[in-house]
Amino acid sequence: MTDRYLKAGVDIRAGDAFVRRIAPMARSTFRPEVLTDLGSFGGMFAVPSGRFRDLVLIASTDGVGTKVKLAERVGWYGGLGIDLVAMCVNDVVVHGAEPWLFLDYYATGRLDVDRAAEVVQGIAEGCRQAGCALLGGETAEMPGVYPEGGFDLAGFVVGAVERDGIVDGRKVRPGMAVVGLPSTGVHSNGFSLVRRVVEETGADLDAPLPEMGDSLGRCLLAPTRIYVRGVLAAMARGRVHACAHITGGGLVGNIPRVLPEECAVELDRSSWLPAPVLGWLQREGALDDAEMVRTFNGGLGMVLVVEESDADAIVGALRSHGDDARVVGGVVARDGGTAVRFQGRHAW
Repeated sequence: MTDRYLKAGVDIRAGDAFVRRIAPMARSTFRPEVLTDLGSFGGMFAVPSGRFRDLVLIASTDGVGTKVKLAERVGWYGGLGIDLVAMCVNDVVVHGAEPWLFLDYYATGRLDVDRAAEVVQGIAEGCRQAGCALLGGETAEMPGVYPEGGFDLAGFVVGAVERDGIVDGRKVRPGMAVVGLPSTGVHSNGFSLVRRVVEETGADLDAPLPEMGDSLGRCLLAPTRIYVRGVLAAMARGRVHACAHITGGGLVGNIPRVLPEECAVELDRSSWLPAPVLGWLQREGALDDAEMVRTFNGGLGMVLVVEESDADAIVGALRSHGDDARVVGGVVARDGGTAVRFQGRHAW
């Protein structure tokens, strides 16, 4: 390394120290199919032998958006890694895919090894929760592109499913039940509005939020729930015909993506209780109900459309994996109306 490169803002020695520090974290996520150690030019992953007849790969990529800016204000970064994994693996499991491998991309103006390691530790934890291997990643130090303390994240996942096990919504019809899985809070969407509410109200991010048992800042940063193990168990237990990960666009934007045009869902708001931090956000931000289900997740992080006769078994399978699942509505004929309709109100 030359002194001029260091003076230009890139510290190769810090990058090497970072790789040495995170290597055990990544290795802790390895599955038997991983064929390479960290440091190879490309990670190798063998297709599990004897498990598949007609294999289909499903891939997804995502980030955590401006949630990183709130994390900078609070000074807590561990949850962001879980968020990053969740945003990707929850997207592939909705199609019935088991996540196999994950890659991360961490870009920054100047590498803060402690902060970056905290993020990667969260990524490793997310991969363990999802059962996928953290196969590798990239750390890019780019002074001039990012400010001194700025950084961003991206993640990439590959999963697999049998072709005849793909869940895509084509079999959805009126009379089916809708099962909802609660979110842990805001998850990883809408943080430009979250930050605006915090700024306009002058909210103290260190102040306790008694009903959540933590500070306001930590509650807003609560990691996105990873639903993989529960959803896969539900799909093995009963007939799941559609599944929607509730991200940007909320309930009204994501559920229609998995419905036939002739179908709509009716959701009973009184059947689930959103995390208290969402109630704080609605009250302090003077946000109407439409905003809470369009910009935010409305309290549900995942929605499944299932055969009504299988609903109890599916709810049981989800609850056995720690998800407080419940029937929150049903499928009806659309008849020219909106695709997502609401009844009742939350008992905040």
